[in-house]
Amino acid sequence: MVFQSTGSKLALSHMHDWLILLLLAAMDGALNMIEPFHRYIGKDMMRDLMFPFKEDTIPMWGVPILSIFIPILIFIAFYFARRDVYDLHHATLGLMFSSLITGVITDSIKDAVGRPRPNFFHRCFPDNIPVFDKDNGDVLCTGIKAVIKEGYKSFPSGHTSWSFAGLGFLSWYLSGKVRVFDRRGHIGKLCLVLLPLLIAALVGITRVDDYWHHWTDVFAGGLIGLTVSSICYLLLFPLPTHPHGWAPHAFFLMMRESDSPSQRGSQTPDTTRLDEFPLQMAEMESGTRYM
Repeated sequence: MVFQSTGSKLALSHMHDWLILLLLAAMDGALNMIEPFHRYIGKDMMRDLMFPFKEDTIPMWGVPILSIFIPILIFIAFYFARRDVYDLHHATLGLMFSSLITGVITDSIKDAVGRPRPNFFHRCFPDNIPVFDKDNGDVLCTGIKAVIKEGYKSFPSGHTSWSFAGLGFLSWYLSGKVRVFDRRGHIGKLCLVLLPLLIAALVGITRVDDYWHHWTDVFAGGLIGLTVSSICYLLLFPLPTHPHGWAPHAFFLMMRESDSPSQRGSQTPDTTRLDEFPLQMAEMESGTRYM
């Protein structure tokens, strides 16, 4: 009942944010429907675009599982451990914003740039018989229209940007939760925090290995995803180096409001409970005072 009451109030107070998420999802869907810019591809340029046309090692439907559903499961696990509905709500909201904003940015650039994929030749000419315009020398594709359309969407890598958007956000989140910057030098914490970034990097590497992207596409996609995830996380959570870096800003705002004179009927707010809360949490987890 507590979760339903507090969670409902939180969701209602952020209703406009959730509505914006729906708008971003609609925008991303529309960007995937429009035809991308068809960049000029001459006969000499085609020599660099003749890599094999093979299946994805990680299909597109697998990316949301890695970058959205698994992080949300981790958020839920922390909720059951600490019963902090503010953390669950804001972590989920931030993750969704990170993913959808990254998606809109990535697909907008894809449609505007129209860079051919490394396997463009076999998309354009499935019968291996190249055809070029006699007047301007541009390609005259004879393949399936939908396959050709995707062939003009190489830059930047969507798999990579989405992976870094979700897993980059998760890495920030874990940094605060395990207090990786507590100055005690536990390397295991660092390994845990870097694991999501390693997974995102490996997703990007598969895009080059599958000949669906150039390495510059993957690099740009990773940069976009990591930048957006960092901004979205720091919008909702303190830096992991901060003493209060283990919980969202909204939690501490709620604590201050609950300690305000209007709420407690006193003349001066009692900040002791807020200041000592991270120390108490650290004691429960490690048995020592938080430094």
